[in-house]
Amino acid sequence: MAKKKGKQKQSAFRKYIRVLWGIFLLGVTGIIVLFGGAALGIFGPMPDLQQLENPRTNLATQIISSDGTILGKYYFDDNRTPIGFDEIPTDMVEALIATEDERFYDHAGIDWRGTLRAFVFLGKRGGASTITQQLARQIFVGVS
Repeated sequence: MAKKKGKQKQSAFRKYIRVLWGIFLLGVTGIIVLFGGAALGIFGPMPDLQQLENPRTNLATQIISSDGTILGKYYFDDNRTPIGFDEIPTDMVEALIATEDERFYDHAGIDWRGTLRAFVFLGKRGGASTITQQLARQIFVGVS
């Protein structure tokens, strides 16, 4: 009787291990299919490296008040002067990071804490988008 119980426990344990391996392999396969599909252009065309390094935007500059009201929009098609990153004042870069992605230096493009918070509270307590994700959305989807 004790032998039979031991075999049943061992059989149940093996089933759990097989299920866990199945879930793991399914996840790995899903990731491979997702990245492979993106590389093959199944989800749409991928921008080339030049476009990723130098995104062109034709968005108007908006002046927004502290209560969220748009005070004005300015669009200068031919009167914009492109500058390099090293020419942008450090305080401006730090201000952008402080307002858009406070943990910018702590993650590699995806803020898991922000993503989890947005998921749990359905986006009512802040979004999950980092500066990197906002750039990718503008380049790939074209929506700001």
